[in-house]
Amino acid sequence: MKIELNSPPVIPLQVDRGAKQVSNNSLASTQVATEDRTTFHTDSTSVQALTSQAMNLPGIRQSKVDSLRQAVSSGTYQVDATKTAEAMIDSNAV
Repeated sequence: MKIELNSPPVIPLQVDRGAKQVSNNSLASTQVATEDRTTFHTDSTSVQALTSQAMNLPGIRQSKVDSLRQAVSSGTYQVDATKTAEAMIDSNAV
């Protein structure tokens, strides 16, 4: 699933299954299904707070970026697979 931050807001989605009656021949019972609804919206207060936090983060550490770029270009950059896997697991635990 691709999430595009600059796409227009999502229109609320409502699914209405209506009431359905199901009967069982061996049991003379009737079941009624409930109505399912889903609504998507953006909370402008939350979006504004996150935007404010992002804007207050420190700038790009250009020296760090340059040294990493140099290491990748020269082929000396080494990836620690264990640390990468742990970071991926930790990011999903939130």
